[in-house]
Amino acid sequence: MAEYTTEWSVRGIVRTMLPLLLVLTGIELVSGLVLDTFEATLLAAPSLLLLVPVTIGMAGNLGSVLAARLSTAFHLGLLSFSPTDDRLAGNAIATVALSVTVFPLVGAGAWGLTAVVGETALALDTLVLVALVSGLVLAVLAVLVTVLTTYAAYRYGLDPDDVVVPVVTNVCDVLGVLVLFGVYRVLV
Repeated sequence: MAEYTTEWSVRGIVRTMLPLLLVLTGIELVSGLVLDTFEATLLAAPSLLLLVPVTIGMAGNLGSVLAARLSTAFHLGLLSFSPTDDRLAGNAIATVALSVTVFPLVGAGAWGLTAVVGETALALDTLVLVALVSGLVLAVLAVLVTVLTTYAAYRYGLDPDDVVVPVVTNVCDVLGVLVLFGVYRVLV
């Protein structure tokens, strides 16, 4: 089991987390600014507006679930950061596979809600494809961010339970916006 450089107390956790949370707040501001640059696209395709919060939320959730599983395996001494670690690979594959099942439903749901309340600018199959491709790319990125952050926590003697989930969810917010609009621009 790893020796952590912070003590397990409110003071120790605050001392570790406050600088990290300040940096993550800056990252969230960047996400909002990036989203603002796509205002014209969102107004032209309202289905994307519905897709934004769900997409970034799902990417963060996938990363958080993986982070919890890796953190538990790490604490139990069952995780190595070797490319041949079956536990690591299995969790990564499960995360990507889950995105294949969830994101098309998210796209169909966004299209359905837009159809109920207004006019759909994108066809159902187009929105489902944008959601699926975005979800796959985000799942792969969430896996990479989660594994790298867990490894960094391990290397710097930090408790991954304290560090990994906030980092993954905040980074996935920024990546979610960028990936969604990047995929939209490539596919549509």
